[in-house]
This record gives sequence, C-alpha cells and structure tokens, in this order.
Amino acid sequence: MCTDCGCNNNRPHTVYNDGENIIHTPHSDPLSVEVHSQLLSQNNQQASLNRSLLEQHNITAINLMSSPGAGKTSLLERTIDELKGEYCIAVIEGDLETENDAARIRAKGVSAIQITTGNACHLDATMVNNALQQIDLEAVDLLFIENVGNLVCPASFDLGQHHNITLLSTPEGDDKPAKYPVIFRAAELMLITKCDLLPLLDDFNPQQATHYFRAVSGNRPIIQLSSKNGSGIDAWCAWLKDACSQKLTSL
Repeated sequence: MCTDCGCNNNRPHTVYNDGENIIHTPHSDPLSVEVHSQLLSQNNQQASLNRSLLEQHNITAINLMSSPGAGKTSLLERTIDELKGEYCIAVIEGDLETENDAARIRAKGVSAIQITTGNACHLDATMVNNALQQIDLEAVDLLFIENVGNLVCPASFDLGQHHNITLLSTPEGDDKPAKYPVIFRAAELMLITKCDLLPLLDDFNPQQATHYFRAVSGNRPIIQLSSKNGSGIDAWCAWLKDACSQKLTSL
C-alpha cells in the first residue's frame, strides 16, 4: 500500500501533493502527470475565486460526498426541514443525468441548481461557478453542494467549499474508509447514514467503521444518524450551526 495516498498500487508510481490534492501516476506516463497537474492547478484557481465570492456574501459552503445512494438528498431534505427557519439555504446538485434530486429540493421551497455532468464522475470548480451565477447569493446563508455519487474522484477537486463531509451508509459495509481512504481522509466529518437499518444489518459494525475512519483521518468527528427516523439529526444540525458561526467569526 502506498503510504502517501493510501492506494494499493504496487507498480512504481509518483505521488504529487499540490497542497490540496494527492495525485498518483505511473512513472511511465509523465505527460499524464503534467496534464493532470495543469488541470488541477486551473481548477484550484477557480475554486479560490469561488471561495472569495462566497465569503463576500458571508455564505458557508458544505461539500457532501459519498457513493451513489448513500442518502445525501434525503439528508438535505431533513436538514432543510430542521434549519429552514434559521438559515437561508441553497443547494447545488451534481449528477450525470436528470434533475430528480434538484426537484426534490425545490419541493422543500429551497433554491436548487442542477448540474448534469454527462460522463464526468465529479463536480469541478468551473461547474460550481456557473451554478453560483444562477443563485441570488445575497439571499443565502448556507450552501450545500451535493457532489456526484462516487467514492474516488470528488475528493481531488476543490470546489471553493469551506467544509468536506463524507457519508457512509450502513448498507455499504463498514470497511469503505479502508478501501477508499482518500475521500474519507478529505472529510472533516463522517456521517454514518441510514442507521435505522442497523437492526437489520448485522454485518455493519459502527465501531469497526469508526476504527477504519480514524485510521485514515485521525480524531475527526463521526455522527451516526437516520434521515428517516431523525436520530442523530440534532447533532448534525448542531455541527452545521457551529460551522456557520465559526465562518462568521473568521470574516
């Protein structure tokens, strides 16, 4: 296993860390390294501009990452119900196709911009900037970016967000942080979702999931929750309120 990026690539490869992202590329393909580095550099420049724009409007931006079906949209629906009276919320949705998730968010009375990426397995900073141009930023306190469902690519692309959150749903298995360390290492908080299913899933061990997450992320927090029955939602909302409070204090 590579000690720098956590991958299981035993072939000779080089690890690049540009301060935001970790890239591992076989030694035999230097052109790919150069092109990839240039793309990430351009992305990071746009991400910095996005962050400046958000900060001009005192907006806290949260990037939600997970595999498909981990419950990001359901979590957002529940979060909107809990916080809509305290915060003006907007959502940027990322999917390969359809506006299904954005329609669910709009049904909650919240502005939602859908990005359809086609073949791209992640959002990038330019896509997010295009979406920001369609939002009345003066009317937003808290912006959620629901990234494309994928446990690999989204972690490598800064979008201009202030916080990264990675969801792990109980049906996925408790070993995902060990199998996909980069995206969990990027998370400031891991949410174990669909915990209402734990009585039915005797092969998911929350303690084991915690062990795997802490092995790659250190002592970062974990919240177990269920968007369906509401368990853990208070703790999640408290974390969000603290993140928004810290953001305002730093401005």
